[in-house]
Amino acid sequence: MEGNALLIFLALCVIALGGRAASQITINRVGQRLVASIRQSLAQKILSAPIDALERYRTHHLVPILTQDVVLLSDAIYVLSTTVVSLATIIGCMVYLVTLSPFLFGLVFVAFSLGGVAQHFFQARAMTGFRKAREHEERLQTAYKDISEGAKELRIHRARRMKMFNGHVEREIEAICSVNSQAINTYVAANSFGSAMYFLLIGLILVWAALRTVEPSLLSAFVLVLLYLRGPVDQVLGMLPGIGRAKVAFLRIANLSSEFHSPEPHLHLGRPPSHVLFENEIELKGVQYSFESSSESSAFTVGPVDLRLRKGEMVFIVGNNGSGKTTLIKLLLGLYPPQQGEIWLDGVRITVEGRDDYRQLFTTIFSDFYLFEDLVADFAGDGESRLNEAAAEYMRRLEIADQVQIKDGAFSTLDLSTGQRKRLALVHAYLEDRHVIVFDEWAADQDPSFRHLFYTKLLPELRDRGHLVIAISHDDRYFYVADRVIQMSAGKIVEDRRTQRVPDEVKTTV
Repeated sequence: MEGNALLIFLALCVIALGGRAASQITINRVGQRLVASIRQSLAQKILSAPIDALERYRTHHLVPILTQDVVLLSDAIYVLSTTVVSLATIIGCMVYLVTLSPFLFGLVFVAFSLGGVAQHFFQARAMTGFRKAREHEERLQTAYKDISEGAKELRIHRARRMKMFNGHVEREIEAICSVNSQAINTYVAANSFGSAMYFLLIGLILVWAALRTVEPSLLSAFVLVLLYLRGPVDQVLGMLPGIGRAKVAFLRIANLSSEFHSPEPHLHLGRPPSHVLFENEIELKGVQYSFESSSESSAFTVGPVDLRLRKGEMVFIVGNNGSGKTTLIKLLLGLYPPQQGEIWLDGVRITVEGRDDYRQLFTTIFSDFYLFEDLVADFAGDGESRLNEAAAEYMRRLEIADQVQIKDGAFSTLDLSTGQRKRLALVHAYLEDRHVIVFDEWAADQDPSFRHLFYTKLLPELRDRGHLVIAISHDDRYFYVADRVIQMSAGKIVEDRRTQRVPDEVKTTV
């Protein structure tokens, strides 16, 4: 009999340990898939969000959500199984206490209810602190961005450097430390209150037992169960700070999701690249776009614009800073949806459904361009080796091959000057070989000789190959190479003139 009992005990131990391990593995797997799903959903929302919405939602808001908040949520999910087991233990013990003594259970229920109300009060205060800390985290992210991207300027300006550290970085770090400490101390106070209530409850039960005749077995069983409950209760209470932070993180993630709840319709994330035909011209008819503003007097409007751009011509868009050149380009590219007017391609109106296909006509190098390491061409033809060879050839021509090589279908380094990085961006443009190539102040960071090469050789070659070439430029000495010069002022096209090409023998040389 004793042998059977021992075997049963060992079997139960194995089942308990195996069940606990299985539950933790399962909840971890489910939790990780949930976090992966959240990350994928956020990435899809960002990729599908309208460009103007992304531009309004600053990076210092976006990055902490995608990194810190998702990690906090992941950590909370990982400890969920332990919390659930503790809650199940508490419920099971409560059911057992009811069977022992309904009256004593009533005392326990009242004590736990008071503790729950107190925990709710303390948790509300702690959540307020965590939300404030999260706001300080965003401001600290901005300060980190400033000290990393403005390192050179801060190095040569001591007063600004001191102000940046003392007035921004140090202040936000101290604020985060103080607010988080206060929030955690609130939980500590709540736990201390809970412990006091717990032992007071046991004391009341012992006093009640002293005043009445109670079976010692009942009293000892009740007290032992309460003492055993202390472990699971402490475990649940210990999880509350992490759960509080996770709740704040979840609300921030939900807020980001709601910001981008209206994705750009018919944006084809899963469709392979498609070849869009461009036979004759792109036409903008009465296109207009206004930036949102709190006051009408400060609102800026581009348009209405009527413009025809033909295949195989080179067009320069010129004007003072803030005249609307880049906004006009974003409208042309379909990045900003026209609030009024329409875009037509070869006599066919571009609809909402066809806007993403229409954008595949363009390659663009913006003034605030982002340079990707890996090489991608929609129609590489002969595969990666041919793509690498073509990229290497373009790099030699752009005089950048000595600084950068092609390794495994990517540039070996991007640690270059702005002008050199723009040359690599031009390599991307060559490889993509789109019908329309747009340059936004591309030559601004080039040396004079290469700038001359860009305007007098590279751009005309692209035009002669049948591309529509559009360049935003302030280099008035090279306006003669364009077929047309479009002048903008205050969001309007004030002049659209054709130029007379200067013969090669009288062109200005450098």
